[in-house]
Amino acid sequence: MEARKGAWWDANKIGLSSPPIETPQGWLVLYHGVKHTASGALYRIGLALFDLQKPDVCLLRGDSWIFGPETEYERGGDVHDVVFPCGHTIGLDGDAINIYYGAGDSCIALAQASMRSLLNWLDENGKTDDADRNF
Repeated sequence: MEARKGAWWDANKIGLSSPPIETPQGWLVLYHGVKHTASGALYRIGLALFDLQKPDVCLLRGDSWIFGPETEYERGGDVHDVVFPCGHTIGLDGDAINIYYGAGDSCIALAQASMRSLLNWLDENGKTDDADRNF
């Protein structure tokens, strides 16, 4: 998967985060994307899904980000407007996910979500047509 060309939220750079998560639908990947703006780089977190048997095949990639800098510690810090995933743990129920992320390049924070909600979001907001999306 490569950074997209154009005005995308992840147009200038992408980076992996924690290990891919095996789900019945495929390998769920949280990644960070970077877009250069007039005020500097903006780091956000997005989702992609890869084939279980052919992990080099991207099945879905979100057209928008799922998580961006909002709080003071995400918008400030050593580097402004930065969030990037660092790791995760899955709850005993198999659905709750704790996402540990870097904020402002100065601290690590925790976001919580549901695996079901992340996969549903990707089903609704992901694209499979890679002809004009460069992934």
